[in-house]
Amino acid sequence: MIRYALKCANDHNFESWFQSAAAFDTLKKTGHLNCVICGTGDVEKTLMAPRVTSSKAVTSEGAPMDSPLSKPQSPEENALSKVREHIEKNSEYVGMNFAAEARKMNDGDAEVRSIYGEAKPEEAKKLIEDGVPVAPLPFVPNRKTN
Repeated sequence: MIRYALKCANDHNFESWFQSAAAFDTLKKTGHLNCVICGTGDVEKTLMAPRVTSSKAVTSEGAPMDSPLSKPQSPEENALSKVREHIEKNSEYVGMNFAAEARKMNDGDAEVRSIYGEAKPEEAKKLIEDGVPVAPLPFVPNRKTN
């Protein structure tokens, strides 16, 4: 895993973890890398100092600190975690059928309900152009499989 400091064209700074440098490049090239604040896809790596810690991290008071990557590390990450939890608890995951389901609900061909899922950039753009009320999520949904 590698962590990069990132900056978007709108001057928002944020950090994100990637499986590898090649994974970052692939996500950027395929349009799956967006600013966590404004959603723009115009994101670049910025200069970042490496984080060097001892084998046992400690709090500012000197107590041992348990900080796995799966737990939020900042107030912003904690807020995003709560948003994700709320959406996953109160909405139906429709996977890659998101655009079709959203369009059916908008056209009155399906029951209106809270859904979330994934859409290709061109599908999402078409939904917005057609006035279908959708919004990007500030996280990538967990893929649910059988």
